[in-house]
Amino acid sequence: MALVSFVGRVLFASVFILSAWQEFNEFGVNGGPAAKALKPKFNVFSKSLTSHTGLEVPEFDINYLVAAAIAFKGIGGLLFIFGSTMGAYLLALQQVISTPILYDFYNYDTENKEFGILFSKFSQNLALLGALLFFIGMKNSLPRRQLKKKAPKTKTG
Repeated sequence: MALVSFVGRVLFASVFILSAWQEFNEFGVNGGPAAKALKPKFNVFSKSLTSHTGLEVPEFDINYLVAAAIAFKGIGGLLFIFGSTMGAYLLALQQVISTPILYDFYNYDTENKEFGILFSKFSQNLALLGALLFFIGMKNSLPRRQLKKKAPKTKTG
């Protein structure tokens, strides 16, 4: 069972690790295609957040957000492979931050073709987040092994 669990974690984490590797290789000076695609979506998200909640999103270089996503996916994926809940938390945090920004189906009419594509990808990322939360919950519900000395058995007879 331990081997099956390990293989499952490797396959699951490979989605994040391969994505991080590709984004890292394309990063360059300007953040690469990830930053180019993220900037307009982040601007729309921050304007929407400000208009609905009144919270102002501070200005910052989008390259930092892309670099953080790469780090969270890479480090989180590697830690997750070895069964670390910290890795699962890093991957979950990356999913919580990036999913509503990248897959902004809520900005499109339901009749629009873009809506279906973005909603499908949003749903897939929610499924990944659900799997991470399930992993965290299972890890936290397992009893920790306690090192107790066995009481010496008394000899009778």
